[in-house]
Amino acid sequence: MTNRQDRPDPWRSPVAVVQVPERGLHRELEADEAQRKAMADLAGLRQVFSAHASLDVIPKSGGRFHVAGNVRARIGQTCVVTLDPIETDIDEPIDLMFAPPEQIPALSDLVDDAGDGAGEIDPPEPIEGGIIDLGRIATDALFLAIDPYPRKADAVFDH
Repeated sequence: MTNRQDRPDPWRSPVAVVQVPERGLHRELEADEAQRKAMADLAGLRQVFSAHASLDVIPKSGGRFHVAGNVRARIGQTCVVTLDPIETDIDEPIDLMFAPPEQIPALSDLVDDAGDGAGEIDPPEPIEGGIIDLGRIATDALFLAIDPYPRKADAVFDH
C-alpha cells in the first residue's frame, strides 16, 4: 500500500473488524465532491470526476480478512504530448488479505518462502487498531492504476 503518513486520507470508510458478520459484509462507496477534490490534489490530477468502490469484506481463520472488489473512477489528466486535457476511466480490481499486526512477520516469511520469484503473492496488510479502512484501500488502488504519462489516443510526439 502507498505510504501517505504525512497527509490525511482523502476518502475514509473505516470498518471495525469486530462488527464484520461471519458471512462477511458488502460496501458500496461513492466519493463526494470534497473527497474527490482531495484525491485529485494528492495524486496531482486535474480532477477526479467520479470514484466508486464495491468491496466485500470476508472473515477468514486466525483473525484474517479478505477484501475483494474493485474501484471505478473517471479522472482528468493532461496529455504529456499535447498538454490537452484528457479524461481517463479506471476500473481496478482489489484483492487484499488483512491480518492482525502480530501475524504479519510470520505470514510475510511464509509468502517469501512460497514465492517462486514471480512476486504473485503479496504478504497481508496489517489490521490497524481493529479497523480496515475501505476508503483508503480504494484510494490506494485508484492511485496505483493512474497512468503517470497519459496520452491522447491520436497524440504523436514530433522530434
